Amino acid sequence: MIELRTPAEIEQMRPAGRFVASVLSATSAAADVGVNLLDLDALAHEMIRAEGAESCYIDYHPSFGGSPFGKVICTSVNDAALHGLPHDYRLRDGDVLSLDFAASVDGWVCDSAVTIVVGTPRPEDLALIEATERALAAGIQQARVGNRMGDISAAIGDVAEGAGYPVNLDFGGHGVGRTMHGDPHVPNDGRRGRGLKLKAGLVLAIEPWFIPDTDEIYTDADGWTLKSRTGTRAAHAEHTVAITADGPIVLTARD
Repeated sequence: MIELRTPAEIEQMRPAGRFVASVLSATSAAADVGVNLLDLDALAHEMIRAEGAESCYIDYHPSFGGSPFGKVICTSVNDAALHGLPHDYRLRDGDVLSLDFAASVDGWVCDSAVTIVVGTPRPEDLALIEATERALAAGIQQARVGNRMGDISAAIGDVAEGAGYPVNLDFGGHGVGRTMHGDPHVPNDGRRGRGLKLKAGLVLAIEPWFIPDTDEIYTDADGWTLKSRTGTRAAHAEHTVAITADGPIVLTARD
């Protein structure tokens, strides 16, 4: 069921958005050569406790997950595209790291993701991250009253096509509010002028993710981490966006 939020409810979502942004900023800053992924999860966990927030991940067990997630942040490294389960791995120079985090504050959920390079970057990795962020910005610009879902999807897909990247349509954005994942689905490619008409009060997590040479992924033995079928590195960017009469509001904007 697609739910529309009142202006007052969107205001009530802002603390969750600020908190999610603060956790991504803190974990991104802490990610360095030699840092263990479990340490990043512990940092996010401590911030949740200090805020009095609730994790959206730790007990999460959808049909595509092998078991309850058990951690509070997704840490996807290199060829891991999505849902990276934190494990005993120390980051290495040049690693591409995606951090994806969602939490509930006072009953409202926001969801966001960012991709960084740890240590010395490779030009092709920076180009991949930049294209993913540009696709996110393009999608957000189309999140306006009177547009259709296909306008968001096509804007994202145009950036991918311009960079020569294929697009996976199995996983994309989604509605967000009282729960982390809700209707509608937001594909990362589509046709302009098609699909759901966008209305004020719709809150979406828009999240392009790209692998330069394939749209095929597989599930790692941990039951969660989705990896590139070719072993090529991936990047992921995401914001929670409220559609309003005055334009899109990015609730998870980072300073």
